[in-house]
Amino acid sequence: MKIRSSLFAVMLCALPCIQSIAAPVNDEDRISVDIRRTTFLVNDIDTSLQLYRDALGLNVIYDQMINSPMENGEIRKRRLVLMQANDTFIGALGLLQYIYPEKPQRQEKFDEPVPSDPIMVMNVSDLDTRWKSVEQSPKVAVIEAPHHVEYPRADGGKIAVMVSMIRDPDGYWIEVNQLLDAPAKASD
Repeated sequence: MKIRSSLFAVMLCALPCIQSIAAPVNDEDRISVDIRRTTFLVNDIDTSLQLYRDALGLNVIYDQMINSPMENGEIRKRRLVLMQANDTFIGALGLLQYIYPEKPQRQEKFDEPVPSDPIMVMNVSDLDTRWKSVEQSPKVAVIEAPHHVEYPRADGGKIAVMVSMIRDPDGYWIEVNQLLDAPAKASD
């Protein structure tokens, strides 16, 4: 029960991210910053791709080995995969695997998100049909299966969302949600 109430609090804080029907910002309202991509460091890109590409349906737009010299004369080897959903400029997800030298693993693990843990929120329009593939992806831990949650609006109304929470193969917290009402707006 503690996990559920903590996750609800985290999701409530993330409510502004629920807006699934995005529109470009008017030129006069634009600021000088765009958030283009989030990159997850992963142990095995091929395992991660089974979740993000195969189960969630993100489109791979870049998949390259990156080799660069290190000070000791050896070659640093990394593989970077970039994926997109519906927008070609924002919202990309990167997967980066250090092949040589390998990176050390984080040791602490918690049963719920804690400060410094990112939570990626993804909205899908077909959670009911996509969920089985998500939960059966290799090394995915289901924290909460899809369930109905209603978030409050400022005018007293509600925003209905089917909410689910997983941990991906590398331990990243991922909400896979389906918005059932009009998205949140600034007045909410």
